[in-house]
Amino acid sequence: MGYKYVFGPVMSGRLGRSLGLDLLGDRICSMDCVYCEVGATREHTTRRGPYVAADAILDELAAWKAEDHGPVDAVTLGGLGEPCLNAEMADVIRGARKLFPGTVIAVLTNATQMTDPEVRRELCLADVVLPSLDSLVEEEFLAVNRPVKGIVPEAVADGLLAFKKEFKGKIFLEILLAEGKNDSDENLGRLKAFCQRLAPDRVDVVTLTRPGTVRRVRPVDGAVLSRWRMALGGGETRAAGQGTTGRRETDAARIVDAVRASLARRPQTAGQLAQALNADPDMVRRAVEALEHRGDVTRRDDRGETYYHGTGHVLEDGTP
Repeated sequence: MGYKYVFGPVMSGRLGRSLGLDLLGDRICSMDCVYCEVGATREHTTRRGPYVAADAILDELAAWKAEDHGPVDAVTLGGLGEPCLNAEMADVIRGARKLFPGTVIAVLTNATQMTDPEVRRELCLADVVLPSLDSLVEEEFLAVNRPVKGIVPEAVADGLLAFKKEFKGKIFLEILLAEGKNDSDENLGRLKAFCQRLAPDRVDVVTLTRPGTVRRVRPVDGAVLSRWRMALGGGETRAAGQGTTGRRETDAARIVDAVRASLARRPQTAGQLAQALNADPDMVRRAVEALEHRGDVTRRDDRGETYYHGTGHVLEDGTP
């Protein structure tokens, strides 16, 4: 069956074979990051609400489990927007744990909602929380992350520190660098001091690997990435494919559904799709070609690579 809110599983460098849950169903977020892979934010807000009912997500999750796709290492709350904006997030976490006992329940977040004690309490139900914090220099933070008015990096950092005191699970902090945007020495110094206070279980310093919302934004080079990783003590991201690989997907209809769902959320090359979905590369290529022929996906060249994305993926200038 086709799914609206369940996608993957994909191979994650931090979580292994990860099954995704989309808690928003649309590009609803407290930020509009220039590098965001899902495209420009449609609803820019900090308002929490039942954007997608927990029952709708859990019904799909139960159906996915019944189809016997093989084991997963993690069930990860994320999707098209900021999952903490869904007021029924706690119910989703509890329901996912019942359906997948013994499996890691993880949450991806931009950390802006951690200033809210209720959100922190709900996040404490997870096993792993993966927050991002790209800059503690306010001008850089505003330029790169483009948050809702009133959100400042100091408050986000304070929310993370408060959460660390309350949370018994693991925190995997991610910092994404964009060339000339947030790779300054000032930001490096501030984030280094912050990481020493937060003491996360791991720090991942990364850069763009796929086209972002703003086409002119570029990744930093390898030397900059290495210097930051050394300074922040970030361990190398383990290679995708490590973890519970499960059996390779060979059902053509399932591959088409999985490719469509994955490309609706982020642009990818055919090779990235095959690796992420643990599927035969030739079958993935045929699935992409079929979806492109039907008008469900389009292609775009970026830095010498051909990326495919769902037709709902919109750049800042309005182009698909």
